[in-house]
Amino acid sequence: MAVESVTSTTARTVDGTRAGGGEQPDFDRIRDDLLGSWKDIRLAARARTLDPALHRRDDQLVADHRARVTAQLQVLLDSGAVRLPFPEQFGGSGDAGGNLVAFEELVTADPSLQIKAGVQWGLFAAAILHLGTRYHHEHFLADAIELQTFGGFAMTETGHGSDVASIATTATYDPATQEFVIDTPFRAAWKDYIGNAAVDARAAVVFAQLETLGERHGVHAFYVPIRDEAGGFLPGVGGEDDGPKSGLNGVDNGRLHFSGVRVPRANLLNRYGDVAPDGTYTSPIASQGRRFFTMLGTLVQGRVSLAGAANTGAKIALQIALTYADQRRQFAGATGEEEVLLDYPQHQRRLLTRLAGVYAATYTQDELLLDFHRVFTGEHDTDESRQELENFAAAAKAEATWHALDTIQECREACGGAGFLAENRFGQLHADLDVYATFEGDNTVLLQLVGKRLLTQYGRRLKAAGSTGAARIVGAQLLGAAAASAGLTALAQRTADGGTAAGAARSLRDPAVQERLLRERVEVAVAEIAPALRPTPGTSAEELAARFGEHQHALIDAARAEARLRQWRAFTRAVEREQHGPTKALLALVRDVFALTTIERDLGWYLVRRRLSTSRAKAVTRLLDSLIRRMRPHAVTLVEAFGYEQGHLRAAISSGAEAARQAEARGR
Repeated sequence: MAVESVTSTTARTVDGTRAGGGEQPDFDRIRDDLLGSWKDIRLAARARTLDPALHRRDDQLVADHRARVTAQLQVLLDSGAVRLPFPEQFGGSGDAGGNLVAFEELVTADPSLQIKAGVQWGLFAAAILHLGTRYHHEHFLADAIELQTFGGFAMTETGHGSDVASIATTATYDPATQEFVIDTPFRAAWKDYIGNAAVDARAAVVFAQLETLGERHGVHAFYVPIRDEAGGFLPGVGGEDDGPKSGLNGVDNGRLHFSGVRVPRANLLNRYGDVAPDGTYTSPIASQGRRFFTMLGTLVQGRVSLAGAANTGAKIALQIALTYADQRRQFAGATGEEEVLLDYPQHQRRLLTRLAGVYAATYTQDELLLDFHRVFTGEHDTDESRQELENFAAAAKAEATWHALDTIQECREACGGAGFLAENRFGQLHADLDVYATFEGDNTVLLQLVGKRLLTQYGRRLKAAGSTGAARIVGAQLLGAAAASAGLTALAQRTADGGTAAGAARSLRDPAVQERLLRERVEVAVAEIAPALRPTPGTSAEELAARFGEHQHALIDAARAEARLRQWRAFTRAVEREQHGPTKALLALVRDVFALTTIERDLGWYLVRRRLSTSRAKAVTRLLDSLIRRMRPHAVTLVEAFGYEQGHLRAAISSGAEAARQAEARGR
């Protein structure tokens, strides 16, 4: 039901003047742009998730919720959407990006359904497709896609979570029988948290250390049957139910263990490594380390999809909270009339800064999807492009999932007691999405990977420059640090600003200034860390590890700054491609709120290194508050531009009921 806002705030144009006859932003253009590069697939997915048959029911026990979600998978299969990334012979079109777009939108129905679908088609079937070869495609893939064989993705172990390279499960080749023998040698080697493992899975893609002829060749994947048709474990296979979880209880996570389980040699998913009948090992990738990362890189879609899915959850929370905040009145103002929550400056700050972050994440996600699609369709598939995709996905996933959890919690608190009621979804959304910060790689571990790549790129830059060029680069950094220490940077900023607050504000809204500040946050941090972590002759491994530990926090901070810089650049490209003046101005306003929120968060870093003058540092918060006030008249329309209906939100406080209550109260 559409209900007119009861806000008392007078509408203003983006530049701060009173709205009148002037042209206004075109929110249809914004909505169209936010839908991204797979607009039609996204809209079809949203239409599908309006079906109540796919929605989570709050009154169900764990067993019933699991059964409901399992049955819902058939609805997704019947829609054809889950076949998108697979080859034509399996009913697909090879649309890697479109598949993830459809997957993201399942959050609006039930995150458990999204994750259950991800386990079956995004992990189990995708591993067969990407790690297997023709034999595996012909014998296993169709059944996995068509739900004839439910499967698990048995990588994580109780004793080794994100450290996949160190897993203890073994697959030892027996030349006499041409079989691999799968074992979990001790309790910590059990496969754990495996989706589908507790009830539904009849097979699993099991990751294990491959050993043949007495030599180990690292982690490889094997197709392993685990249950008979009646659901009983096969000989040598055992397991447990993980039981109820804090969220996602529609997914039957469980543990698996193996004792002398034999599978045919052909069940090795051998795209990147094969074993001949006599036990001879061969691989197209000589380096075991590179082979391992290439193998895992084929499964990067999990990180890409979780970044988008988490951002979808944040959008839902913000649309609910901002709709409510624009209708709910609390405490009498100067006029004696109760004020709308969204007219309170602190309420605006709580929600609108996070709204700007969601816009940034949305534009970033579309660029990530395009990169993913180009790699996985072969349009641009090189070793370098895969490494860059892995790095981009790690940064985006960490930032998007953490921002989503922060946003959902802030929205819950901003809605007071109403936000705590189950009917308004915040609690369940947060509980379900909480583990997204851990899925497909713990966020902190992922950011270490991003940080290490930043260090590698810095080292390559110095090496490519040669001794003279490297000295010039380092000298420039030292000069920059010395200039900042001497106050020259601050002096230049005061000169550029004309010594006025208005001048500082103009400078901070300059995209070039924003880009420089956000880029320096990364580059200076890396330059500070790199010398300490650079190996030197005679340095022991223990000493290097100790140095890394000392600088780990700074490295993770630099990696997160890199993630936000990527978001700012994606948002700025979206602003630049918009041709309609008022719409472009509004998007630039929201982008500036994102930039200043990011800079304000790190003001201490900038001030300690004197990368910001005191006057500009003070101007950051003043300007941010001013820009948030300008966003306020457009706040509800900005979340409505996400394109979600009440059938997606399904929260009582976003239904118009609050506006009706307020109208009734004011009419008495």
